[in-house]
Amino acid sequence: MSFRDNLQHLRATRNMTQEQLAMLVGVSRQSVTKWEAEKAYPEMDKLLKLCDIFGCTLDELVKGDLTDVEPPRSELVSPGPATDICGYDEHVRSFARRMALGVSAIIVGVAVGALLDGVNPAGALADSSALSMLAFFAFVALGVALIVPTVMAHTAFQKEHPFVEDFYTPEQRTGARGLMGRGIALGVGAILLGVLLPVLLGDASVWAASMLLCVAVGVGTLVYSLVMGERVNLASYNEDALDELSEDEISEAFEGEELERALAARRGKRRVAAVCTIIMLAATALALVLLFTSIDHNDAVWSPNDFFWLPWAIGGIACAGVAVWERDLRSRH
Repeated sequence: MSFRDNLQHLRATRNMTQEQLAMLVGVSRQSVTKWEAEKAYPEMDKLLKLCDIFGCTLDELVKGDLTDVEPPRSELVSPGPATDICGYDEHVRSFARRMALGVSAIIVGVAVGALLDGVNPAGALADSSALSMLAFFAFVALGVALIVPTVMAHTAFQKEHPFVEDFYTPEQRTGARGLMGRGIALGVGAILLGVLLPVLLGDASVWAASMLLCVAVGVGTLVYSLVMGERVNLASYNEDALDELSEDEISEAFEGEELERALAARRGKRRVAAVCTIIMLAATALALVLLFTSIDHNDAVWSPNDFFWLPWAIGGIACAGVAVWERDLRSRH
């Protein structure tokens, strides 16, 4: 018997769809279709995963005859709606929590520094205050310690599961949209409250810290709610996961128009990433110039240091515009 016959039998006798097998192996549905049509052959690591899934040896799967083997009842997939068999939902929930906490921790670090001696209202280091620097960098380190491993884990998850079948119900989609709407409203409200606090508070360090704390809460809420709302858009996830695959892997997984769309989407995202990197590097350079520019402004209300953060905000908006432009350009083609 051939590998194709064994694979078709093992999958069919377990009531397993091609989508479900693809999620377990970590490939696209098109890859499984190609294997069963003998248009492609899985790599060694995929073969070993198939052996683990079906409880057989490599020789049995590739050269043996497994068409007369019936699976244990415990390995049968219950018929019915699609389910989350790869832990996608829990992974994204953890990703949303950790990213929101990490981003908020960095902003809180600036706020705590503003309350301590040696930090001006804009959050820039004015004196060499060891205490303020320690507090600031401690929170930044905490934020980075949360964000970097989380991003790396998400990248690894995307590479291991480049395709996830849509298993969300209409009720779950409605709940996710509601959560995102409420989160956006609360996040924007917290940021606006922070902007209004300087009018109510007189002490410069106090209002700066209060404003930044409100911004930290608002931004953290926005990050969490947007990720949680977007998690039900599995079509977008499957497209984004292509970034973690090489062009050869994409060519093996797709064919025809699907291959052209997948390659175009991947190249478009790479272009956006390159342009946004240049934008944010330029914004960082300008922000550092503003941060460390020393001008005698005894009679001035504001100084360049007060606006050191502005290039990053403008850069973020510019990056969002580039992403929208690229998506619109791709949709036209």
